[in-house]
Amino acid sequence: MHIIMLGVPQSVREELEHRLREAGARHTVECHLQHPRGLEELPETLPPGLLVLWDAEGPPEDTLSLCQRLHARREPSRTHLVVMTSRGPDELDAMAHAGADECMVPPGEHWGTRLLALDRRLRSMKPQALLVDDGRQSARTQATLQTLLELTLAEPGPEFFQNMVKQLARALGVTCALVGELDGTTVHKLACFNQGDFCELPPYPLAGTPCQITVDQALCHYPDGVAARFPEDTMLHEQGLRSYLGAALRDSHGKPIGILAILNDKPLEARQLDYAIINAFAVRASAEVERLRTRNELERSRDMLQKTLDAVPDPLVVKDWAHRWVAMNNAFCRLVGHPLEELLGRTDHDFLPPSEADDSWQQDEQVFSTRQPQEFESHITDSSGQQRTLLTRKALFTGLGGSPLLMALSRDITEHRRLESQLRLADRMASVGTLATGVAHEINNPLTFVSANLTFLEEQLIQLMVLPEARAELQEVFEETREGVGRIRELVQDLKSFARADEERRGPVDVHRVVDGALRLMRSAMRHRTQVVRAFGEVPHIHGNEARLGQVLVNLLVNAVQALPARHPDDNRIQVSTWREGPHCVVLEVEDNGQGIPAEVQRRIFEPFFTTKPVGVGTGLGLAICHNIVQSMGGQIEVRSEPGQGTAFRLRLPVDASAHTLARGHEATFPL
Repeated sequence: MHIIMLGVPQSVREELEHRLREAGARHTVECHLQHPRGLEELPETLPPGLLVLWDAEGPPEDTLSLCQRLHARREPSRTHLVVMTSRGPDELDAMAHAGADECMVPPGEHWGTRLLALDRRLRSMKPQALLVDDGRQSARTQATLQTLLELTLAEPGPEFFQNMVKQLARALGVTCALVGELDGTTVHKLACFNQGDFCELPPYPLAGTPCQITVDQALCHYPDGVAARFPEDTMLHEQGLRSYLGAALRDSHGKPIGILAILNDKPLEARQLDYAIINAFAVRASAEVERLRTRNELERSRDMLQKTLDAVPDPLVVKDWAHRWVAMNNAFCRLVGHPLEELLGRTDHDFLPPSEADDSWQQDEQVFSTRQPQEFESHITDSSGQQRTLLTRKALFTGLGGSPLLMALSRDITEHRRLESQLRLADRMASVGTLATGVAHEINNPLTFVSANLTFLEEQLIQLMVLPEARAELQEVFEETREGVGRIRELVQDLKSFARADEERRGPVDVHRVVDGALRLMRSAMRHRTQVVRAFGEVPHIHGNEARLGQVLVNLLVNAVQALPARHPDDNRIQVSTWREGPHCVVLEVEDNGQGIPAEVQRRIFEPFFTTKPVGVGTGLGLAICHNIVQSMGGQIEVRSEPGQGTAFRLRLPVDASAHTLARGHEATFPL
């Protein structure tokens, strides 16, 4: 019989020991006496036997508190708690409510009867030891230690806790083994092996369960009657569990983070070796739970960092000393055209053209060497193959471990640079227009007196005595010269119309006259390349600006000529057609039988600065300007093309409300 006497004074202890040993010898009960100086010398779970507590007659609250704490650390059916006190009836009742089984005046009487009854009760329970003392002890101990060793060396993974509870339950031969993570006042199951199979376990509230005692005391053991001790724990009752041994999981700072417990449907004895083994398993489980928490915290921090980076609208990338990409945002991934997973750990040379990668590398080295923030303007080819202009600010900061990291934040200034170029081009075009108007005016002056002189010469020729056959030839020369002068006059007029500054004026416009003017301007460019067909229908005047519409037509004709392949002019054909579409729309179409436009180019053909022509041949502004002009006049422009079959640009223009006459329709080849 294990007898603990707590706080008994030396003068009383000798008499009490004598009586207990005498009673034990009389009833053949072997007594092992222990005299701890305080609770700190007692195990977390008190062993079966007799527990004698001395009341020092101080404040009753002190004795009541000791009763409660001892009661929480014992198994009532296996440990008998006696308080030696001489207090009155009310205080004795309070001690009974605090957990005392019996109160008596020191040094007490009838110890033999008490020892005999307690010994009989303990013998009837016959608790099962985790590690029995017979020949099976060595084998089971070795199996348990082997399981612990395997778990210690096991690689972390999703099945770690399942393997732990399964092997622990089988090695110790218990009904159930479980491990759970602590979340406030609730335990969330990580793994549970019950009655030979894994099972689901909902969140497990700590209140009113042995797990709460485990968390508070680090180790908790109820050899039997655990269900009766915790009536609120429905799991114990539903599974018919009688015994419990649990150890708290703690992090590196000693804070409880979970529990590891084994439960059995039979009484379960435990000894110091058992406690050491369950604690060893708990230490290994604690390390894994803390590792998972650290990993989850890192993942949450990484996710928050990634979301913060993704909130930045401009491309941002972080590089290490070896120029590897260690972090980036979605804007940078879109720029490069690859997902985040493919870019991490790579460098500029893996995804960028060599020249661009070399430039970026040199810029990074400059920042690493000077350790000063710097700003660079550079070019990069994006995922669509287009070259973008970036203004990038690069700066260093210190990462984990003190290693330097470089952060590069780029701003796409491609459109800004293009707008600057467009403004410069517009300024040059305005200057050219002014110059063209002046040149046209200067040509008009000599053209006027050349025309007058031709008229005078023709009149004088009539008065001269010239042979009839010579007169006819001279007359033909005069007619051809007059036609040439007329063409010059029309060309000058068309040039003035194209370049004059009254672009914002709107009114009735004769589409056919605008077409003829544009064709005359383009005569020299088309003469040796193609034949031109005019297919005019009867259409009313449209509402718009004559000069602006002429600009659109000239641009479309230039594109049509450039799209024609190098072959005989009779095989090339450009047709300008007009017809009426409903009461409010006139259609003007420029069609060629050139090389055509691929579908992917057609989708972007009206974007500013988009061009497939070589550098120096096209600016990518022509069709964008045409699109804006047509839209400003309330019309629409669309393209229809097939590679190898030609292209047609169709303009739908609004009819002028004041138009009452129709332009005459006809179809003819334009003389070049």
